[in-house]
Amino acid sequence: MSDKYHDTVAASSVTTDDGQVKAAVEKILAEHKQENMNQDVYRFLFNTIDLTTLNSTDSNQSVAAFVERVNAFDEEYPQLKNVAAICVYPNFAEIVRTVLDVSDVDIACVSGGFPSSQTFVEVKLAETALAVAGGADEIDIVLNVGNFLDGDYEAVCDEISELKDSCRGATLKVILETGALKTAAGIRAASVLAMYSGADFLKTSTGKGYPGASLEAAYVMAQCIKEYYEKNGRMIGFKAAGGVATTEDAVAYYTIIKEVLGEAWLTNDYFRLGASRLANNLLSDILGEETKFF
Repeated sequence: MSDKYHDTVAASSVTTDDGQVKAAVEKILAEHKQENMNQDVYRFLFNTIDLTTLNSTDSNQSVAAFVERVNAFDEEYPQLKNVAAICVYPNFAEIVRTVLDVSDVDIACVSGGFPSSQTFVEVKLAETALAVAGGADEIDIVLNVGNFLDGDYEAVCDEISELKDSCRGATLKVILETGALKTAAGIRAASVLAMYSGADFLKTSTGKGYPGASLEAAYVMAQCIKEYYEKNGRMIGFKAAGGVATTEDAVAYYTIIKEVLGEAWLTNDYFRLGASRLANNLLSDILGEETKFF
């Protein structure tokens, strides 16, 4: 098939050889991961966390209590930077905005029929607009994997572009659901399409129903981000989510991004980790004792 969407993907020189990707990841980690297992990196990584609650049992009361822990963190650990954002379902944006007292923590909402992306485009647009109106600074949507796998790249791109418009000024993170895409070729194509459609961040996974983040997916996504930056001069962020639970996991993703993209991406404006368990594990390693604050 030849159209501008497929041609744009085909123009990418990022490797689609899964064996090469695996070898490259192993080499980077063998050479550089250990040097990043240190307190400075742990503290940085804590400040990149999108602290997440996405449960069927979430309620106004439980989300308010969740936010209060983030408020309390500032008072109890003034020597540490707080998490980057609180990530919730869109109907809780207003609750988070009301309860959150910490100025440097953003409000992120999943939207667009999360986690399946299976609903009417009109519903996705309305949900996104309502989340932003309720106070969301960031919107995490799922790429329409069904349309993508059918090869209908135009529909995939049109939807992302429309959702970007619906975000108004909010940051748009596009979840590729890399566990469903499986191959380097699929991840490269999805990355390219999302960026050219207006994504501000590429995110690995929903953490719901498919394998979560993988270092191989992160490597391919980072290479695509690098290539896009070299061609267009726009920095796109990277977010790993789905199963990133331990300090060692987090450092591995940090190492990939540092080696592929460089120091400019080592800020929470361009590097995020979506997690619910990671915060306590990182905090324990920073403080030197088991800590269950969140």
